[in-house]
Amino acid sequence: MLTVATDPAIGKDVVGGTRVYILDSHALVRVGLRELLEEAHFEVVGESGSASEASRSIPALSPDLVVIGAHLPDGTGIEVCREILSDNPGLRCLLLSSYDDDHALSSAVLAGAAGYVLRQLPGTALLDGIRRVATGESLLEPGVERKVMEGLYKTQVSRRHSRLSSQELRVLTLMGQGMTNREISEETRFARATVTLQVAGILTKLGFELHG
Repeated sequence: MLTVATDPAIGKDVVGGTRVYILDSHALVRVGLRELLEEAHFEVVGESGSASEASRSIPALSPDLVVIGAHLPDGTGIEVCREILSDNPGLRCLLLSSYDDDHALSSAVLAGAAGYVLRQLPGTALLDGIRRVATGESLLEPGVERKVMEGLYKTQVSRRHSRLSSQELRVLTLMGQGMTNREISEETRFARATVTLQVAGILTKLGFELHG
């Protein structure tokens, strides 16, 4: 969870040269973020409004941090973050959310992101969260990943008719352990494309494609 406070000690000297990629379906959001980040001495190396474009651009641009909107025309922020981290494990992802609730928190955990920030935060507070993630900090409280995944898993296994198959529950468990899609593929011996489809199906069944 984001602490809305700006630490003046975390500034130009720390973030200068940090390479950021912006992924959001709204052009105005991308423009605003670019201006905010560049004024704070971040280097914005690219931006896009779709998951497919980002997947093509990010490997060549080698950003340190990707700021991702929750909803895209061809996927969700969770799916994109997971795929990006599978190929770029040293990358940091930060989700943009319209809501400050358990669903947003769960989205960040499932994505493997360093946390989420609210779109409507003042610029100084938004920058505070981005700076913290850029310097290696997580915006998630210690132990929150385990609590979130236990809640999601128990909700499904306690249902008389779970929305998830046993195979999907296994993948969900591995997601909760922080595994990327590539790592889940290696663990389960499923093709990575199969894992990607399973993750998308899990997110749809749990309602994550409906929340921004």
